[in-house]
Amino acid sequence: GWQASMKSGNLSYILQCNRLPVQLMSQVRVYTSNGQKKDLGSEDTSGSTPEGTLHKVGTGRQDTTNAGQKQSFLKESIQVKVKAVLKKREYGPKYTQNNFITGVRAINEFCLKSSDLDQLRKIKRRSPHDDTETFTVYLRSDVEAKSLEVWGSPEALARERKRRKEAEIKYRENLFRNQRLLWEYREFFGNTKPRSSAAAMFFKGPGKVVMVAICINGLNFFFKLLAWVYTGSASMFSEAIHSLADTCNQALLALGISQSARTPDPSHPYGFTNMRYIASLISGVGIFMMGAGLSWYHGIIGLLHPHPIESLLWAYCILAGSLVSEGATLLVAINEIRRSARAKGLSFYQYVVQSRDPSTNVVLLEDAAAVLSVAVAATCMGLTSLTGNPYYDSVGSLGVGTLLGTVSAFLIYTNTEALLGRSIQPEQLQRLTELLESDPVVRAIHDVKATDMGMSKVRFKAEVDFDGRVVTRSYLEKQDIEQLLQEIQQVKTLEELEAFMLKHGENIIDTLGAEVDRLEKDLKQRNPDVRHVDLEIL
Repeated sequence: GWQASMKSGNLSYILQCNRLPVQLMSQVRVYTSNGQKKDLGSEDTSGSTPEGTLHKVGTGRQDTTNAGQKQSFLKESIQVKVKAVLKKREYGPKYTQNNFITGVRAINEFCLKSSDLDQLRKIKRRSPHDDTETFTVYLRSDVEAKSLEVWGSPEALARERKRRKEAEIKYRENLFRNQRLLWEYREFFGNTKPRSSAAAMFFKGPGKVVMVAICINGLNFFFKLLAWVYTGSASMFSEAIHSLADTCNQALLALGISQSARTPDPSHPYGFTNMRYIASLISGVGIFMMGAGLSWYHGIIGLLHPHPIESLLWAYCILAGSLVSEGATLLVAINEIRRSARAKGLSFYQYVVQSRDPSTNVVLLEDAAAVLSVAVAATCMGLTSLTGNPYYDSVGSLGVGTLLGTVSAFLIYTNTEALLGRSIQPEQLQRLTELLESDPVVRAIHDVKATDMGMSKVRFKAEVDFDGRVVTRSYLEKQDIEQLLQEIQQVKTLEELEAFMLKHGENIIDTLGAEVDRLEKDLKQRNPDVRHVDLEIL
């Protein structure tokens, strides 16, 4: 085997195969970021071992032979390649020296004033917002030093933060009381505030459809209830309950529309657009419980305990009026869905099944069910009048309940799918994928997800493998190559090399960020429904 001894960086090897002692010495230099170097070993030109003598292998004649071979071998020169490396910098588990923060964060988190920031270094950086190209940031280390200068010590800064936190909690507790006082003031002196955008939503689009449906279904409920009290018909009772359920559910839809217009806040950064789906889901459950449940109950009671029915003349008149009013509301909903589907490039059926506008869908299905249920109720009541058999009327109540149950099941399914976050259509996803893959800075994309967040808002996410050579070339195309070449030729020391690489490395990272912003903008232009884009760099 090999025998080796090591001491102070000198390596001594003895080759057992030919009894030839060979001693190899090398020199390794480690460079730090400040240009200092350390010699870990020195070349031994004397040819002596660390102990001052060579290991003896064999005796007598073998010693003489090995000595001659050793002298001839040591005459050959040995070339050693010196490797210069930078000393690794240890940053620790938490390193915030080079972090940037905005002026708002500096004022809020470090309890400073805007005048305190005027004396700090201002740095222009690429803005993450679409409406501005650059914005001003500050070095976190400068802000921390300024806060200690203002407050004197970290303990005093902590006490000020605690005091402000308590004041914020107290303000939030009093906020509801202040809003209530403001509401009472408005009621007493009159509200002169201009109509809000939420109120304006009820005069066009889905809001208008819902308000028309509330008014018509409320009147229908009142007249159907009078007809049921006068005739005692089970079918007329089912129709009255149906109109009541429609009125309550559409009032719930109106609440959902008004809540969806709220602006996003820190607790809900993506807004409140899903409130429409939540209201529609609750509406579907309400139709099932109030409409279908009570209709089935009353129909079963009529089958088990039949009783004669009074004159149905008024009931027929009220049903005819209800048919006209429900039909008018149904036409309003159909026209609104056709207009919206045409704007989205979808068919009428696709728009309804995908639940693009849950509020209008509920009105459409409820009014369609109302028209059909009026026809069922009128048919069963007519059979009862002709035959005198009250069982037909009870069967009509069961039929209306079954129709309402089917509508409620469809509403619950479509709105649940929308709330779970379903993917967009495969054709739309393919167009977005092709846009990314055809870009020269993109090598490959993985884990692509495009989620429909509701109300024509799509969130797109993908992991992108960028081509670093194309990004670097994009940066170099904006530079003066002659000047860059001169900078390279002036690099003589490790400190200059490190400064050169850090300078242009940071600029290349900024170029990569600009490419990401460009891709996000292109995705939003390709599909206007895309509102949020998350591109993760591999």
